[in-house]
Amino acid sequence: MESLVENEQNVRLGIFLFLLIFFGVLEFMIPLAKRQEKRLSQWFTNISITIIDTIAMRVVLPIIAVGVAKYAAENDIGLFNIVDIGYWPAFIMSLLLLDVLIYGQHVMMHKVPMFWRLHRMHHSELGLDVTTAVRFHPIEIIISMLIKMAFVYIMGIPVAALIVFEILLNGLALFNHSNIKLASGLENLLRKIFVTPEIHWIYHSEKPNETNSNYGFNLVIWDKMFGTYTDKPTLDYPTLRQGLPEFGFEKPVGLLELMVSPFKAYKVKDE
Repeated sequence: MESLVENEQNVRLGIFLFLLIFFGVLEFMIPLAKRQEKRLSQWFTNISITIIDTIAMRVVLPIIAVGVAKYAAENDIGLFNIVDIGYWPAFIMSLLLLDVLIYGQHVMMHKVPMFWRLHRMHHSELGLDVTTAVRFHPIEIIISMLIKMAFVYIMGIPVAALIVFEILLNGLALFNHSNIKLASGLENLLRKIFVTPEIHWIYHSEKPNETNSNYGFNLVIWDKMFGTYTDKPTLDYPTLRQGLPEFGFEKPVGLLELMVSPFKAYKVKDE
């Protein structure tokens, strides 16, 4: 764990790039549905968004959640640093608590109109692929980080647990946004615990009742526990249409339009 903490950035970046390429290759081999956008255009837009998000984070926030976790540990701040329940119980509880935090934050992004203006950019993708996992507005990324930092500070989340969670979150987000068709046996096994592409694709459906379900990124238990789980889409995956009516379904939204979209009002476009 000490090695993981010391080499956090390199480990996270290495795993992210490996999984991005790995799932990108699988999308060619076993697609869940036919691609809706050209790969080069889609990857350019979404990777550009990632770069913008990274720059925005570095400019706005002097430290991020890992820095807060280190500070809390060094100064005995937060529940797990004050109440000694043992390292591994605190570690496992931290992973679960962080995951339910992300679930709750995700619900908030849908239910609060101001936050939905930011989050709807993520739903503007006309056809999911692995890069959709990083398609978030920089203001949403900053808000999400501030919420996570506050939670880490209050709970005293162990540094290593936070790093492991971030790796899992990024890896599973890449996985469940991917255009990958799993074998039915593997799908049925994984979806008992984790959010699979077939589960998360429902969340990106144009149908409001499906858009407002399946909020989980890692574990599927929270959607089932809080009554937001949808097991199957109304339409089959090859015909399931993704995106939002206000952005239209004919062509992908450009990078500049995505950046200014939270500050604009949209009318539902005629089909």
